[in-house]
Amino acid sequence: MKPKLSKSIIQLREQIDDAFPDRGRSSDSGPYSDARHAARKSDHNADANGWVRAWDCSRDLSKGRDVMPDLVDQVRLYAKKHGRLSYIIFDEKIASPILNWKWRKYRGINKHTKHAHFSFRKDADMDGSFYKEIPLIGDK
Repeated sequence: MKPKLSKSIIQLREQIDDAFPDRGRSSDSGPYSDARHAARKSDHNADANGWVRAWDCSRDLSKGRDVMPDLVDQVRLYAKKHGRLSYIIFDEKIASPILNWKWRKYRGINKHTKHAHFSFRKDADMDGSFYKEIPLIGDK
């Protein structure tokens, strides 16, 4: 079965690409699993129905200015209000519904300092709607 990228990921990626057309992509994932992720359980790997629910976005969005912390925080606040995401990892922190989207220490091997990791919920696979209320990528 051919892997299918969650439509929520496609929409978020397109909005970030539109807002930051010259962004670096050296730490972007996929769009599908690579050897590092295939060797373990990961949302970057396709599930039994072929859905891939994770995307890594390189930190280098804007040459000379580090705006990724602001973007990640805006996505986190959006997720708290609207769902779609299951968790975010960035800069040695993780946020998820477990603590109502508050940041907590991330203890994984990859500290996610060169990219942000976005994982999406299964029920968001077919939701390709526009991410509103995220100032850096949404309606201004």
